[in-house]
Amino acid sequence: MSEPSQVEAARVPLVEVVGMTKRFGALLALNGVSVRLEPGSFHAILGENGAGKSTLVKCIMGYYRPDAGRLLLDGVQHDIYNPRQALAHGLGLVYQHFTLVPNMTAAENLVLGQTHASPTIDWANERARIESFQRNMPFHVDLDARVTSLAAGEKQKLEILKQLYLGHRVMILDEPTSVLTPSEADQVLGMLRDLTKAGRLSVVLITHKFREVRAFAEDVTVLRGGRLVGAGKVAELNDADLAGLMFGRETVFASADRTATKPGKAALEVRSVTTLNDKAMTACDALSLTVREGEILGVAGVAGNGQRELVEVLAGQRGIEAGEVRVAGVHYDRSRKQMRRYGVHLLTEEPLQNSCVRGMSVAENLSFRNFDDGANVQLGCFVRRSVLRRHARTLIQRYDIRTPTPDARLDTLSGGNVQRTVLARELSGTVSVLIAQNPCVGLDFSATSEIHSQIITARNRGAAILLFSEDLDELLELADRIVVMSEGHIVYETPRAAADVETIGLYMAGHRSEREDLWASNA
Repeated sequence: MSEPSQVEAARVPLVEVVGMTKRFGALLALNGVSVRLEPGSFHAILGENGAGKSTLVKCIMGYYRPDAGRLLLDGVQHDIYNPRQALAHGLGLVYQHFTLVPNMTAAENLVLGQTHASPTIDWANERARIESFQRNMPFHVDLDARVTSLAAGEKQKLEILKQLYLGHRVMILDEPTSVLTPSEADQVLGMLRDLTKAGRLSVVLITHKFREVRAFAEDVTVLRGGRLVGAGKVAELNDADLAGLMFGRETVFASADRTATKPGKAALEVRSVTTLNDKAMTACDALSLTVREGEILGVAGVAGNGQRELVEVLAGQRGIEAGEVRVAGVHYDRSRKQMRRYGVHLLTEEPLQNSCVRGMSVAENLSFRNFDDGANVQLGCFVRRSVLRRHARTLIQRYDIRTPTPDARLDTLSGGNVQRTVLARELSGTVSVLIAQNPCVGLDFSATSEIHSQIITARNRGAAILLFSEDLDELLELADRIVVMSEGHIVYETPRAAADVETIGLYMAGHRSEREDLWASNA
């Protein structure tokens, strides 16, 4: 078996995309786009959902065959018709949605993409190489863990590690830090930037975060409506310039003023809940928290510390070993009937996995909460699909879901528009309790602004909101109180006004002091 190059100091190619065009029927998804990636550069691509970023990437990687345009490496044209050819040329892609094999271990996924693998694997040598490789990385994964047991942040780390382990010289990153903490994101991007400065790697970063562009990228290309609308050196463009290119000068972002009201009575109570993870090990250990009416409680924490399992408990997807959940002062059995009765709504991460049926239509997915209501059925059991479509059209327009028709399959939409579909379904009704888990992952600035506005509006109307997010900036913007979750426990709490990023980051990283132990014992 050939050994992975592990980011060897091989020559990094000049990559040029010239006049790339791609149509899907009547839709012109990409219109004559040209991008130049210098060897050893860190290049950002900005654009709204539907701007053409993913289409451009898939044309480069051989998933789509462009209708026009050329891909050149060091001035030589290459016709790439499938991803394997792209990988053979040293082009690697980390997707917004995970491409790992769920039932394989992390170590097996790391070696899976090798292009010249022999029928047998010398696991002793392979394991030694992987462990040596991981020692030089700013983050690690459990090599023996199956992907199904990993939290979203851990999966994203594994995706990036895989590309680096396979020695790809050009790495395209599609929202790679959306499920990482700020410190993890800075570590990952900082490491990649160092590799570009050493001339060992070129990076294309697709992101919606101006801070990441400003901190790490040297060059930026902006797409809008499938067209190239601007490009240049990051140092020569400010945030207003970038926003104007992305959205048009006339763009006005949504906003909602936070009403200064005193939180009401307890709406959601988690009382000494203990639950297990997929390995039958304790994920949440006698965990308690309370969210009151008219309050946003933000939960910070590094992925893999029990947040996913707690959300699944509240969603009725995971059993409780001990403790209970109460809503509006009564025992909450987490059934669909009680969710509707008490106005409990959920925004989970990875909506295609947890919140939707990918093979059903947009209209059908929008109707999951109310398809069996009286107005939507006839003769007691037959769903009136015309009514569902009419309701769907209203939500599609209100939430700017970009779909050709309400009858389009959900899995034909972009990742951001899948999230908009779930948000439209969950936020359009009467919300008493909202449980939100990384609700803005993969959404552009305008969509994120709109979602934040709707969350604040729901809070102002008296909803109790439990917000899980690995984005500290998001928590500091939205939450009234912030708690930190570590190893299945709540280890710290602070009001928003007194929140300190450094302190929260230390708790998230698991650094405990006597003061922290005293806080935990008195909590």
